[in-house]
Amino acid sequence: MASSIEFDRFNLIPLSLTPICNCHSHHHPCTSSQFHHSSTRTLTLTRPRCSISRIGFFVDGSRVRDISGLPKSVFLKHPRIITAVARAEPGRLFDDESKEEVNKCSSTTAGEIPTSELKQKNSQLKKRVVFGLGIGISAGGVVLAGGWFFTVALAAAVYVGAREYFELVRSRGIADGMTPPPRYVSRVCSVICALMPVLTLYLGQIDVSVTSAAFVVAMALLMQRRLPRFAQLTSAMFGLFYCGYLPCFWVKLRCGLAVPALNTRLGASWPIIFGGPTQWTVGLVATLISISSIIAADTFAFIGGKAFGRTPLTDISPKKTWEGALVGLGGCIATSVVLSKTFCWPTSTLSAVAFGFLNFFGSLFGDLTESMIKRDAGVKDSGSLIPGHGGILDRVDSYIFTGALAYSFVKMLLPLYGV
Repeated sequence: MASSIEFDRFNLIPLSLTPICNCHSHHHPCTSSQFHHSSTRTLTLTRPRCSISRIGFFVDGSRVRDISGLPKSVFLKHPRIITAVARAEPGRLFDDESKEEVNKCSSTTAGEIPTSELKQKNSQLKKRVVFGLGIGISAGGVVLAGGWFFTVALAAAVYVGAREYFELVRSRGIADGMTPPPRYVSRVCSVICALMPVLTLYLGQIDVSVTSAAFVVAMALLMQRRLPRFAQLTSAMFGLFYCGYLPCFWVKLRCGLAVPALNTRLGASWPIIFGGPTQWTVGLVATLISISSIIAADTFAFIGGKAFGRTPLTDISPKKTWEGALVGLGGCIATSVVLSKTFCWPTSTLSAVAFGFLNFFGSLFGDLTESMIKRDAGVKDSGSLIPGHGGILDRVDSYIFTGALAYSFVKMLLPLYGV
């Protein structure tokens, strides 16, 4: 394919071109242009002195048109001539776009990946795998333990996630368009969010803790010395809802649904270290199925998107595709059905399918919500607490809304909790 460079009428002084080829230096002087061949990969154009109506040359490695007296041997000896188009205006030869195009020509050829970049990607992948396995094993142990151990661990994660949320609110991308809450209000909200799961387990319900928290935060904002702004109140209240109220449903799901599910061999032989058979409850089974379904949804969506992804799902997260979402939905439902057969809960296959369907959309909605917050904040990750994974919110975004949906489904739609 022929490459071309064309310049409309403007004044030129000697033109210096360096082709993209590693060879010995050859100099070809001429009246209007001069070529220098070296191992560098740059294109240098200097400002003209003589007026030329038009210059154009076409290179395909075997045929070159005469260019103001330039010898054809200049191109025939070096077929890999620069492939670029430089546009010029009278009085200005280079603009920013043409400079950028020339710089691209000096980069490595397509398909070449530096060794350092490969090493960095491999290192990041190892970190993700190691810390991902560590988080998964730790979370599994916490879920099996239940009770106060589960609640305190959840409260710690909620506190860190709330701190990350309010840092995102204070970031440049969001704070430029609104007034963020004062730092002391953000810290108070983070502490309140961490206390909500504890109060939920202790009191058995969430209403009192949420109402009290909203009152405390509203009074703190209204009594500040500076003039309070509505944006401060809305961002703080959403933080209490997003980081505090919604995670409390995991406590209600895991610890609140204490009906024993002894209709399986696994439940009858549940180890004493985890409380014995009486602790094999509907809440534990529902939590295990829900978390496993979310993991399956994320995994299958990633694999499906890589293999078949063509159609973007939404502008909020450009990497997500409809094809990946459909594969993720199938994997989530399949996981829910298989585990329901293993645990004998829920007893209806249709209920298991509906439970998997609900878990998928809860996880997808939570993921997109966090992506929207990060997109407005102008950051890639919510934090840097977990090497290779980002912050807490980056890891738990799929679980934030799902707990409330799973608890509502089991409590309200399954007769006798599906046993």
